[in-house]
Amino acid sequence: MASSSRFWDRIADKYAKQPVSDEASYQQKLAITRSYLKPDMQVLEFGCGTGSTAIAHAPYVKHLHGIDISSRMIEIAQEKAGAASTENLSFEVADIDDFNTPDHIFDAVLGLSILHLLKDRDRAIASVYRKLKPGGVFVSSTVCLGDWMKFFKIIGPIGKFFGLMPLVKVFSMPQLRDSLTGAGFLIEHEWRPAKNKAAFIVARKPE
Repeated sequence: MASSSRFWDRIADKYAKQPVSDEASYQQKLAITRSYLKPDMQVLEFGCGTGSTAIAHAPYVKHLHGIDISSRMIEIAQEKAGAASTENLSFEVADIDDFNTPDHIFDAVLGLSILHLLKDRDRAIASVYRKLKPGGVFVSSTVCLGDWMKFFKIIGPIGKFFGLMPLVKVFSMPQLRDSLTGAGFLIEHEWRPAKNKAAFIVARKPE
């Protein structure tokens, strides 16, 4: 995890200044997510980056806690939250697998643009499942390069070796779906603007 955190620390300030690449799809994902949120909910976002999405959703829930492996990303997120005067929002440097919280305490978990950046997505999904209350939802947005850029399995490790990019795992949307259902989730919503766009999935832990 150390090499990945260093990569994101290094690019955090530049990342924070970049505009959303597909604003229409982003707004659609926000709207779909909010249809599952309620004012009494405790929400976790892992891989929260610089906190923009967490800040956008915080007004719709009781409390939202964001975690990320990059200390610089978390610093920026805290600065943004302070500027927005958002009081029901907290951030912490942590990894989803090692995040020390009791099981079954969150009503919703957000994992946006993160599962394809993890060494073991199945382990992360299992962690999410444990942390969710029965009936809780897992909202994810994931780049599935296996559906349209399989050759990235070759060039990705080269880029990572030279420090030009983070770890990026190549898998398909069906494989991601299998990971979710294999962990016990029931898939309630799927949306993908195009084959080369991220797969947006809402999955629910059974009651």
